[in-house]
Amino acid sequence: IWMICVTHMFLELYLLIQASLIPVIVREFQLSLLEASLVVTVPSLVQLSMNIPSGFFADRLNTNHLLFVSMLIEGVSALIVSQTNTFWALVLGVSLMRISSPLYHICGLSQVSRLAEPEQMGRSIGFHNALGSLGSAIGVISLAVFLSSWGWRWTYLFWAIPILIWGFIILLSPQLRTCRFEKTNSTNNANGNGLRRLYLIFSSGLLIFLIAISFREVGNTGSSTFMTTYFVEKRNLSESLASFIFGLGPFVGIIGALSGGYLGERIGAKKALNLNIICCLISLSILSLMSQLHFLVLIYLFYAFFSNAVWAPMNLIVANSTSVNERGLSFSAYFFTEGLIASIAPILAAGVIELSDVWFILPFSIIFMLISLIILQFLPQHQRK
Repeated sequence: IWMICVTHMFLELYLLIQASLIPVIVREFQLSLLEASLVVTVPSLVQLSMNIPSGFFADRLNTNHLLFVSMLIEGVSALIVSQTNTFWALVLGVSLMRISSPLYHICGLSQVSRLAEPEQMGRSIGFHNALGSLGSAIGVISLAVFLSSWGWRWTYLFWAIPILIWGFIILLSPQLRTCRFEKTNSTNNANGNGLRRLYLIFSSGLLIFLIAISFREVGNTGSSTFMTTYFVEKRNLSESLASFIFGLGPFVGIIGALSGGYLGERIGAKKALNLNIICCLISLSILSLMSQLHFLVLIYLFYAFFSNAVWAPMNLIVANSTSVNERGLSFSAYFFTEGLIASIAPILAAGVIELSDVWFILPFSIIFMLISLIILQFLPQHQRK
């Protein structure tokens, strides 16, 4: 579990950098906000196309092979991005990098849910997400440092080498060299087995959950993609200071991820998810009213805490909705849904901003999160084990 979680930390180093760079990209390449949003949208579409095959691989191939490939793609893509001189070359490099995300996440989360004891699954997933938040925070803070010194491309170059080195450590690890797919003999023909697998994966509870997180993802992606733009254009902060504040969010998110896993164990995944979304709504509402810098930072950190606390309850709901042997495909369906919405939301949010103003991104996110909260109330309290 430790090795999987450290891999998650390396994988998430570049997660928030693209969104943080939007005001920089707009200035450097002379783009509109809608055009600049393509650096988030196009890679999300590429990631989306990899979710289903990644779920198939996660249930059949060795863990160390999949994690090694994800690190290799991440490191090589970072080297490519560090050498880009045009906007479309940047989009291409980031798109290649996003292939590594579904390869890792579906395999890594499936493994953690299988290796952890049932009564400790919440805190294990919370710890896994906390290491991811740590990686995101390190990435954005390093971006703020390089923006004020040698330039943003050095952020990609600096982290590429340790990522590649860790990939080879994973490949040679005997602890992860196991095939997790287990064949079942419960059915006698392929068609019946296929139909039964679909039934095991797409329960009514999981379908309601996927609809709910779709609306939440629109709100969350909209606010996270244009938060630095909001800081720069509406609060008149410098690009490096906006990136620094944005990077503080994942540091707070480390504690949020751990508390989300613990809370999911104590009161149940559904109640924990509801509570965290409500706190996100309150934080965003207050954030839209803040003008002084210290209050702005404080409320944003509250929002970042609860925004990261939702991941462990969501992962728990997915894990508890299907059997152990089907978790690769259930996580695949979950990440496919998130990826689909994440590829649409930046363009939708950018279009709304172009028609109104960047401040409207906050009420935009609040509306979609509120719809998600309402739909979640139809989710069964007790998920199928």
